[in-house]
Amino acid sequence: MMLTTSAAWFETSLAAARSANNVRDYLQAFHAADSALTLCARGVVAAAAFESQPVAPLSSGEPTQWKSEAAFEAGAVVPVAQWPGSRRAPQCLIEAWSLGTRADARAYLLTSRGFGQAKESQVWLQMELVIAGEQVERHWRRVAARPF
Repeated sequence: MMLTTSAAWFETSLAAARSANNVRDYLQAFHAADSALTLCARGVVAAAAFESQPVAPLSSGEPTQWKSEAAFEAGAVVPVAQWPGSRRAPQCLIEAWSLGTRADARAYLLTSRGFGQAKESQVWLQMELVIAGEQVERHWRRVAARPF
């Protein structure tokens, strides 16, 4: 009876340790992606203040380049050289687009990807950034699934 109880406690301890490690890895990736998104947004707002034209070419409709992992890798910037404890540095893709209802505003879709220690642990975050004159609107949303 003692042997069975000890084995059950051991299995429970292993499961709890794995769970805690997965949560830590997810949080690592989330904070990396969130920081990359914040740094990219600051860069776009700063660049927009000095330029009359968008940073990147405009697309009609909501941008979709972020949905292809190959296109994301090709166009993404790395706002920080490395992120402590992550497998890779976080990345950010900036896509400019025109809003049909607000011709005076410039809109950007920012997509960031953060990594944990495991290859599979990635978090994708997005922010819609709308700049109209001196006003900056930030619409944050989480990307539910990794692009294909």
